[in-house]
Amino acid sequence: MTDTLEIASAAARLIVDEGMDWGAAKQRAVRDLGLTRSAALPGNDEVEDAVREHIAIFHADTQPAELRALRELAAQWMARLAEFRPHLTGAVWRGTATRLSNIHLQLYCDDSKAAEIALLNRGLSFDIAETRAGRGRSVDMLLLDVPCPALQERVTLCLTILDFDDLRGALKPDARGLTERGDLTALQQLLDNDA
Repeated sequence: MTDTLEIASAAARLIVDEGMDWGAAKQRAVRDLGLTRSAALPGNDEVEDAVREHIAIFHADTQPAELRALRELAAQWMARLAEFRPHLTGAVWRGTATRLSNIHLQLYCDDSKAAEIALLNRGLSFDIAETRAGRGRSVDMLLLDVPCPALQERVTLCLTILDFDDLRGALKPDARGLTERGDLTALQQLLDNDA
């Protein structure tokens, strides 16, 4: 097994079983495997393949229901936040989420503070973090701790605030023909197909 496949496999275990972010999981996998820091890291496609394989082997009995619960919760929040043109992205969109996964929504706003104001007006509390968006620029991410009744626990809802102009090209498929995000209609189609 090549180093990148070993790293991808170890990272997949950390992502699925511990809920780690992909970048941090790759770095820890390098350390856990005793490789040097200069070791070539696997690409996200390799890690995603390893995550799917890990789920199929170790979580096939629980993951589909957990994924559905997270997608249904995402759909509820997308409907609530419809004015900000929400798009689901990340593991919940791609189908690799488990109960440890965060829900990632991208909000496309004319005014970057509008989403914050809307949440405050609804009496919702949130933390603000910074994340990277296209072209390497920093954008705000609002973090909410929300209940997921179907899982009987709380999950983190991450709302990345993007400019309305960023919506152009947001639905282009990747090299595998998969999109990186989808709107509520596309999410509903996924839910209907899995029903």
